[in-house]
Amino acid sequence: FTGGLTVRATIDNEMQPIAANALRRELEQYDRGRGVWRGTRKTLPPEALTSEENWRAALADLRVPRDIDLENQWYPAVVLEVGASDARIGIEGVEEDADGHWIPAEDVTWARKLKVNEETGGTSLGPRAQVAGDLVDVGDVVLVRRMTSDDSGEFIRWTLRQVPEVQGAFVAMDVDTGRVIAMQGGFSYQSSVFNRATQAKRQPGSSFKPFVYASALDSGYTPATIVVDAPIEINTPQGVWRPKNASNKYYGPTPLRTGIEQSRNLMTVRLAQEVGMDTVGSYAERFGVYEDLAPVLANALGSQETTLYQMVSAYAMFANGGERVQPTLVDRVQDRYGRTVYRHDQRICNDCNLTDLPEGQAPRVISNRERVMDPVTAYQLTSMMKGVVERGTARRSVDLGVPTAGKTGTTNDAKDVWFVGFTNNIVAGCYIGYDQPRSLGSGASGGGMCGPVFQRFMSQAVQKYGGGAFKVPDQCVFINIDRFTGARLSDDASGPNVVAECFRQGEEPVFGITFDGGFAMGADLPLVDERATSSRQVTTSTGRKATVGPKATFGTLSSGGLY
Repeated sequence: FTGGLTVRATIDNEMQPIAANALRRELEQYDRGRGVWRGTRKTLPPEALTSEENWRAALADLRVPRDIDLENQWYPAVVLEVGASDARIGIEGVEEDADGHWIPAEDVTWARKLKVNEETGGTSLGPRAQVAGDLVDVGDVVLVRRMTSDDSGEFIRWTLRQVPEVQGAFVAMDVDTGRVIAMQGGFSYQSSVFNRATQAKRQPGSSFKPFVYASALDSGYTPATIVVDAPIEINTPQGVWRPKNASNKYYGPTPLRTGIEQSRNLMTVRLAQEVGMDTVGSYAERFGVYEDLAPVLANALGSQETTLYQMVSAYAMFANGGERVQPTLVDRVQDRYGRTVYRHDQRICNDCNLTDLPEGQAPRVISNRERVMDPVTAYQLTSMMKGVVERGTARRSVDLGVPTAGKTGTTNDAKDVWFVGFTNNIVAGCYIGYDQPRSLGSGASGGGMCGPVFQRFMSQAVQKYGGGAFKVPDQCVFINIDRFTGARLSDDASGPNVVAECFRQGEEPVFGITFDGGFAMGADLPLVDERATSSRQVTTSTGRKATVGPKATFGTLSSGGLY
């Protein structure tokens, strides 16, 4: 239509199916853990089942997903016969055996059938299936795949599958160029064409916190700065807001590093109050996470919606040292004569025009991109997010064998779970949630659900693209600190509590100052746990025994309702 233009896409054909199946595997695993059978909700009429020719023709006309190859290819099938324990199926594109293809009873015991009341539209769950007939009836259209042995690949049986109700997205891109090497916008394109990577607006939750910390680090704070982790109450038009940590515990004065590693909500709110939400908003907008961030403290915890595509491209700027990245799905466009009419990467490479280079010398690429963050701030954040992977909220699910940084995110009631992470050359992110947001359950978390998706993809990406140490800016001066207290340690200190922290050259860090975000507190109020002090018995002046409570503190005195 355009005179022979050639468009070169950025997607890596080797990595795309890996990304698709990494996400699909987690979605299906969660769905089967729920134990609810929905099937395809399509059926064939009895007249279509009279012959093999008829049911194959009827099956071919149905719109059911045929683009899923999780573990093995998924096929549409129709239930032809329901026996005492098994069900015989006819499978599209698969020849009939002499004995037929069967779904055995042992394949259905994980599920209960979801029944829909046609009059009210309500749903109810039946008992746990014992035989195939508890889930399927004659004429039901289902999806099936071959179950094979992990060791030999030998066929075991046909097994029922279904498209999960829960959805999600995955994006991976080059941290220097923004080239998208893999993108998966849901479980199956033929099931739903909605691209959740670019179109779904979701709450990023704690995965937004690095932008709060970035604004603080650029405002004079350091990874060793102490912020109070203690209860907060904020009056809002909707009532009193009392943010909490996921653990429902408070940990007192804590360094910034530990705050991001353990994803402490109260520290983040206090820090956002200290820095100012207008400043935090300007950072989020500069990185392209939002066009306009509302300056309310709840948004410091990622309550305003954005897309996975925007979050991953923003994290790429942490990974590359703070230079702007413009994500793209198109590398280059050439006309029919081979002339380039569009090229995404605008960096300068004079050496690339040379016919040869001295042995061992790589082409020198000159970056002319806008700097959106100080390189020291970018490295400090990267170092802190390495702690998230090494000992924080992602430690159980992410281990690539190369330096890796990232941040988990879990929203209120676990309606959305996130993980966005990066090596020195590839950044990738995942979110999982229902299209109509509702809780994923009390056990759902970004590290537990999206961490494995990232791990499966990036373990293959590291083999192909490699990975190395993050570049340290020349302006970094390293000082050992205690990551629990923020105290300065000697140069030869060692142990699990010791972290070599990067500080800006020429800026002598001041240790021991504590920030509380302006939320004033009595000096003797407990910062960590409310501990009940036992009552005691005393002897009065008359010789009698009396029970008295603990010694009163400022927090127990009343102002008589004056304030």
